[in-house]
Amino acid sequence: MQDARAAVAAEVQSHFDKVLAPFGDGAVAQGMRYATRGGKRVRALLVMEGARLHGIARARAIWPAAGIEAMHAYSLVHDDLPCMDDDDMRRGQPTVHVKWDEATAVLVGDALHSLAFELVSHPEGAPTPEARADLTLGLARAAGGQGMVLGQELDIAAETADAPLTLEEITHLQAGKTGALIEWAATSGAVMAGADTGPLSAYAGALGLAFQIQDDVIDVTGSAEAVGKAVGKDAAAGKATFVSLLGLDAAITRAQTLVDAACDALSLYGDDAETLRQIARFVIARKS
Repeated sequence: MQDARAAVAAEVQSHFDKVLAPFGDGAVAQGMRYATRGGKRVRALLVMEGARLHGIARARAIWPAAGIEAMHAYSLVHDDLPCMDDDDMRRGQPTVHVKWDEATAVLVGDALHSLAFELVSHPEGAPTPEARADLTLGLARAAGGQGMVLGQELDIAAETADAPLTLEEITHLQAGKTGALIEWAATSGAVMAGADTGPLSAYAGALGLAFQIQDDVIDVTGSAEAVGKAVGKDAAAGKATFVSLLGLDAAITRAQTLVDAACDALSLYGDDAETLRQIARFVIARKS
C-alpha cells in the first residue's frame, strides 16, 4: 500500500505541476501550488485503485484523482481560516492565510474548488461523457450543502450548542464532513466503468467513519509535531467527539470493527482489492 500511495502521490503532484503551469506565478497560483503539496493522498489512491479494479487506464484515472485532491485542498484552506477553525499550521507548514493573507486564502480555495470540477470533467478523464457527467454531479453533491459543507456547518454549530452532540449526531456530521468525499473517491472507478457502486459504497461508508474516529484518537494521543497541526482543540472547546463519548479504548475498538466491515465489503473483488484493504488498515494505524 505504501508503494502504491507513493506512486500515486508522485503522479498527482506531477499532474498538478502540469495543469497549474498556465496559471502563472501570482499569489493565488503560488497558493494553489502550496496547498496541493504533500498530504497522505488517500483519496487519490482510492480513485486510482477503484479505477484499476474496473479496467480504467491510469492515464484516465489520474484526472479525477487529482480532482478530488484539489477539492480536498480547497476544503483545508478554507477550514483553516480564522472564521472557521483558525489554524496556523497544516501538514507541518504555515497555513495559506498565515503565509499570505486571508483574502488570498479565500481566492486560493475558490480557485482549487473550480479546478476540481475542471479536472473531474476533463475529456481525457473518464472514458464517456455520461461517466464524466456522473462524476461531476456526484462531486457537486458530495462537496456541497448535502455533504462536506453541511458537515462543516454542523461542526461549527456544535461549538456553540447548548449541549454536546450525541453519538448519532456526530456520526451524521462526519458522514458529510469527511465521509462524503471518501465515498465519492472510492466509488469513482465503478462510476467511470458504468459498474455497480454498491460494494465500494459499503466499503467507503465504513472507511470514512473509521477515518474520523482515528482523527479523534490522534487529537487526544498525538503531538502537534507529529500531526503537523494543532491537537487537543476539540477537548479544549468542550466539543463532543467519538473519543469523549465512547472513551479512548472503545473508540479504537469501534474503528477496528469498521475497518473489518470495510474489508469484508470487498469480497466481490477477491485478492485484487488487497491494496484497498490495506488502505483501510492504514487509516487506523496512521499517527497524523
